[in-house]
Amino acid sequence: MNFVIEMRRHLYILMLFAKNSIISQMEYRANFVTGIFVEAAFLVAKLLYVVVVYKTNIHIDGLTPDTILMFMGTHILLTGIYMGLFFNNFQRLTEYVRTGMLDLMIVKPISLQFLVSVRHIEVGMPIPNIIAGSIMVSIGWSASDIPFTLLNILLFIIFIFIATILTYCIMIIPPLLSFWFVNTSAASEISYSVWDANNMPKLIYNKWIQRIGTFIIPVFIVTNYAPLIVLHKLTKVEMVWGILAPLIFFMLIRMLWKQALKYIAVQTCNFGCLRKGEEESL
Repeated sequence: MNFVIEMRRHLYILMLFAKNSIISQMEYRANFVTGIFVEAAFLVAKLLYVVVVYKTNIHIDGLTPDTILMFMGTHILLTGIYMGLFFNNFQRLTEYVRTGMLDLMIVKPISLQFLVSVRHIEVGMPIPNIIAGSIMVSIGWSASDIPFTLLNILLFIIFIFIATILTYCIMIIPPLLSFWFVNTSAASEISYSVWDANNMPKLIYNKWIQRIGTFIIPVFIVTNYAPLIVLHKLTKVEMVWGILAPLIFFMLIRMLWKQALKYIAVQTCNFGCLRKGEEESL
């Protein structure tokens, strides 16, 4: 019962965060519109991959260009979700740690991890990706003769939700490293490169890379499993792992978060003791 109450409470707070973010961004409408156009320009560059796929008429282990379009559309859709929910917040987390702002946020009467993860929601920049990704998935779905049944749509949405959780778990790792390291830009660049390389079916990679990208760093679950489930190309083992993976990795991230807070607390205590010792010596 307490879990349900807390979930409702945090969902209500999330809605307030979204409302406040919209109001804040509407105060600077020129920046809002500019952000949309900039992201649309990046999107055009991504769509060149689609042109190449259809021009070469590439087939990957039985996947036609139309089905590959679904994978690429799923990647772009999830890029929009990531940009909207998490990107700005993860960028700010590093600054919170560096400036000590995180210490002030700890006293807030809600989960600190929840607060720093979704406090600032981007509204404008995700629009091109979400619209284009949805259209690409719809076109690929229809051209691949996949039935538009309620079950297929529900399964696709469920695996998009699973992919969103895993996106959070993977992309928050570089910002979390800022608790221990001064500069985490290299880790961030690696994560962005891995993300951008994940816009094609995992079948283009060898078996070992597929296993690593599925079971160790589950980036392939993010963009592959939603299309594969409606194409009926997921094995039972893959389906079970697709359900368990977000639970396991979220718990791991939760443990890492707690360790990071403990480390900060110890460092703050040590710094306080050092300052006190210096004052007493004076």
